[in-house]
Amino acid sequence: MSISPSVTKTVGIDRPWRQVFAFLADPANWPRWAVGNVRAIEPTDDPDWWLMSTPLGPARLRLRARAEYGILDHDYVDDTASWQVPARVVPNGEGAEFMITFHRPPSLTDTEFKQQTDLVDTELAALKQVLEGGAAGVTA
Repeated sequence: MSISPSVTKTVGIDRPWRQVFAFLADPANWPRWAVGNVRAIEPTDDPDWWLMSTPLGPARLRLRARAEYGILDHDYVDDTASWQVPARVVPNGEGAEFMITFHRPPSLTDTEFKQQTDLVDTELAALKQVLEGGAAGVTA
């Protein structure tokens, strides 16, 4: 038995956790904050999957959200890798904490994995800005 290298990233957001969850649970919002990885996204004929345009080409996203527990786990599949990504939104005072963990897929080298997960720092900063900046369309 072995475990994969992993990285967990977090960001505190000064918005009620239910608002943060609702925003993240709608994949149509992802291009607004996942600026390093998601150029565009659209639903597919399969209601569970979304088609994304990424810097590496087309990819698919399936969100496995459970609002009552703040679960935003998702599956990401492209030509280079398949990721199962656990993610959570939890209350933090009157705000929220968003946590996302990446396990290195066997198809990525350590260097490729670090490059991909380093992009997440920029994305989490964008998420914080979108949600705290009073962006239009962000509601409870």
